[in-house]
Amino acid sequence: MNKKDYYEVLGVSKNATDEEIKRAFRKLAKQYHPDVNKEPGAAEKFKEIGEAYAILSDPNKRQQYDQFGHAAFQNGGAGAGGFSGFDASDINLDDILNDLFGGGFGFGNFTRGGRSTSSRSKGQDERVLLNLTFEEAVFGCEKDIKLDLDVACPKCNGAGGFNEKTCRTCGGSGRVLEQQQTIFGYMQTQKTCPTCRGNGKSYETTCDECRGKGIINKSKTFTVTIPEGVDDGYQLRLSGKGNASRNGGSNGDIYIEFKIKDHPLFERDNQDIYLTVPTTIAEASLGCKKEIPTLTGNVILEIKPGTQHGTKLKLKGKGIKTPNSISKGNMYAIIDIIIPTKLDRKQKDLLQQLSDTSLDDSSEFKNFKKYLKN
Repeated sequence: MNKKDYYEVLGVSKNATDEEIKRAFRKLAKQYHPDVNKEPGAAEKFKEIGEAYAILSDPNKRQQYDQFGHAAFQNGGAGAGGFSGFDASDINLDDILNDLFGGGFGFGNFTRGGRSTSSRSKGQDERVLLNLTFEEAVFGCEKDIKLDLDVACPKCNGAGGFNEKTCRTCGGSGRVLEQQQTIFGYMQTQKTCPTCRGNGKSYETTCDECRGKGIINKSKTFTVTIPEGVDDGYQLRLSGKGNASRNGGSNGDIYIEFKIKDHPLFERDNQDIYLTVPTTIAEASLGCKKEIPTLTGNVILEIKPGTQHGTKLKLKGKGIKTPNSISKGNMYAIIDIIIPTKLDRKQKDLLQQLSDTSLDDSSEFKNFKKYLKN
């Protein structure tokens, strides 16, 4: 199903500042909150603007959305590799609204379909900054990452205790009602039960391994396959590999962000690369065929006679592969004419002979001479 453009959902331009995006979301959230707006479709509209804000308020997600559109967050992310690290089902509107409006302005008891939400919360996510060499980022590689994560206690299977019984505080629902003053007056909202932490049950005997938490901390190692072409700031999501939930919900995710080391010769601009090619005066004047390096081996570059300093020569398809795609960027060879600083006698004589000939009959020299005062 085609989704509406996130910028259109919030009614802002693609150049909108963070403050303009926040201000637009605040206005729409007040207008469509289901506790205030009882019109049909208000709950769905509220979820839609929440999803748009969750993307556009995050610099990384906004950059990926601007580049790939909605495809960045479908089927695990931007292509099969899943760079976005985002799933619309992960949105916690309670957190978003509480950050903007303060406590008591939660989304309450609604979901996309209008049904009651689950009391089970997702485990915490983990973020990892992974350093890569230029070559590892260009050609892809495998890396091992080691993290200390919360995992379900093996002794009690994550329950936190033994001999289960219904929680007396919430009656087994995992939620308790709470009335609070908000910007709309008094509202009754549901909160996670503080006694059972949303489980709806307690235990006669507490597990001595996890001390009732249901989780323990454990060191885990993951082998991560990094696709070709990742760049600074790209994110790779390992779904469900993060911390275990403390009340029986799904595991969090691991987000891997990359930091790429510079190359001594190549400069990168997204999927294109640039190479400065040192060239002598004679090579540029007379033309030549010069061997230069590329990402996949040496090639012969043809420099035509009269090539000027700074000329940019394009080598199509010799750039970096777009992650999870067959397309590639281009390579650009930038001609850098080197003026010698030390000359032997023979070289000086040859240059002097060249200087004695007429080399200043080009339009550039003629235009310059027109403004010389006699």
